[in-house]
Amino acid sequence: MEADGGIGTGPLATPSWAVRIRRANGTIAGSGILLSPDRVLTCAHVVGREEKVTAEFVGAAGSATGYQVPEVAARVVGDAYRPEQRDRNGDPVGDVALLELDRPRPASEATSLYRVSAPGRQVRMYGFPEHYNGGLWLPATILGGCGRDGQVLLQPTSPGQIARRGFSGGGVVDLATDKVIGMVLARSPEEGGGFTFMSPAETVVQHLPEVGAWTVGMTAVDEELRSAASGDDEALLDQPFAERLALWLRGGDTARQVKISLVPDGDRVRAATLRRAITLADRELRSRFSTGRPSLDAPGTVPAAGGLDLAVIATGRSTDEIAERIAGRMGLLQHLELPAAERIATATVTITLVVDGVDAAADPPSLIGLLGLLVARGSRVLLVFRSAGGYAARAREELLLRPALEGRARLGDRLARIIEGPGRELDRLMARVRGDDELTDRAVDALIHVITARAELAAGQGAFAVPPEDGPDLARYARVASRAEHHLAHALTSLNELLLRRDELRGELASYRRLYEESAARGEDLEADELYLTAHRLLRERPCDVAAAEAAVRTFRDLVDRPGTRPPAAGPAPGVQPPAPAVQPPAPAAEPAPGAPHRDDGGTPT
Repeated sequence: MEADGGIGTGPLATPSWAVRIRRANGTIAGSGILLSPDRVLTCAHVVGREEKVTAEFVGAAGSATGYQVPEVAARVVGDAYRPEQRDRNGDPVGDVALLELDRPRPASEATSLYRVSAPGRQVRMYGFPEHYNGGLWLPATILGGCGRDGQVLLQPTSPGQIARRGFSGGGVVDLATDKVIGMVLARSPEEGGGFTFMSPAETVVQHLPEVGAWTVGMTAVDEELRSAASGDDEALLDQPFAERLALWLRGGDTARQVKISLVPDGDRVRAATLRRAITLADRELRSRFSTGRPSLDAPGTVPAAGGLDLAVIATGRSTDEIAERIAGRMGLLQHLELPAAERIATATVTITLVVDGVDAAADPPSLIGLLGLLVARGSRVLLVFRSAGGYAARAREELLLRPALEGRARLGDRLARIIEGPGRELDRLMARVRGDDELTDRAVDALIHVITARAELAAGQGAFAVPPEDGPDLARYARVASRAEHHLAHALTSLNELLLRRDELRGELASYRRLYEESAARGEDLEADELYLTAHRLLRERPCDVAAAEAAVRTFRDLVDRPGTRPPAAGPAPGVQPPAPAVQPPAPAAEPAPGAPHRDDGGTPT
């Protein structure tokens, strides 16, 4: 059935391009993607270089009506085999293979790989895992790049939806475009840490250039910005500039969202350095260039593959033309009747974008406005200018200074709300009850960081002692605020529960004290009084150790409840005679003296 991964015509049906790969011993080795009538893409770890396997087409037309699943023998074609290796940083590289079928399949069953920006996309993947060998769809979200090979992380929608072995080599379909945008690299849950990995289309082409024949969609880098196409001398390298570019392209928590750089006309070294960074950061172009001089350069100058999603040359181009290029790369294929800028304004995906020659565009002000729209939606943008004059200053004002000032104001308000709200509440509750040390310590530590950040922000000191546009990444301080909000919420919940329990214990102790006093008249019981006073003292201490107080209340309560352990009734007060009984019982008869005559009931001697 479709819900179980069976074939059909609905969205859960097995796609015609999905290939189940079976070994000679009958076990399922993994999955594949039919790219042409006689070519199947899969992972290198699914098949051996010389191994002959069987490709099974579960979604083929006719299978749904009960016909036998078509089977075709397959093996690796030529040298199209790149087993997984580890680079000098320990990151996985490769793991792709191209198979040739002994007999071709109908061309209508094949699909193409589609180039598209990766981060934030909603996708689903198809594979043939154990217990679901009829095939199964799994949903996921692309988080971003990992390692230096251009692979990306896929986050499952729930922990139980991690792609396992059997998915390896399966296709990943973008929900927005309904295109196959990559191939699953399934690893064990222990290796993947709860994530699945994918090689995007460009990474596959990087390792197997012949797959480019079945790859469509806009490339990530304009021709003029490619090192090989520009004929650059590989020795032309401005190392400090290269290091700054590589650092920004790597992204991460410390990388700024917006970077402005200057590459003047005629500066061949700086221009070559920019093109080198762009080429190395592109998944598809990297291998064609990185085997030469850059592999010998300082590691700090080499960005990771996949560090950018799009690099465009703006010289002489209109803003609308550039917007269409951006929208196409973002995969915004719906509502094509709308201008590209409007589609970008409502997009949920983000990109890392390089725009070279902003001040040489046909309309620099409107282009800067378009880039500002992307920044506001969360994209990262590197703007390259030919001169440091007017347009660069305008971009600095609109994309760096103004957002930085607004961001500082928002951050200051948020930090103040944390301090004045949950921060004060934490202080109030900690003065009343003693909470879980781990919870309260984390909350206090997070609150101290918030207080420090607010003080530095207000006084323009520390990290904020520089112009706003050159200041620290506010996203890092937003994470400080989020961490404080998270830990404070947990600590306040725990402390409020303890405070409520303290009040309940106070009421319970008072009730048992009354019960103790209102039972039978008693004499002095020092033990009971001491137990009561101990519990009373612990409940009145500030801060109250609720656990210790609860134990003391329980001890007093148990003494009151336990039969036979209550103090005995007190005797009469001195000088007071106890009242006589209403009826005196008869005195017992005396024993007769030895030898005395016995009387019968009437008292007559015998």
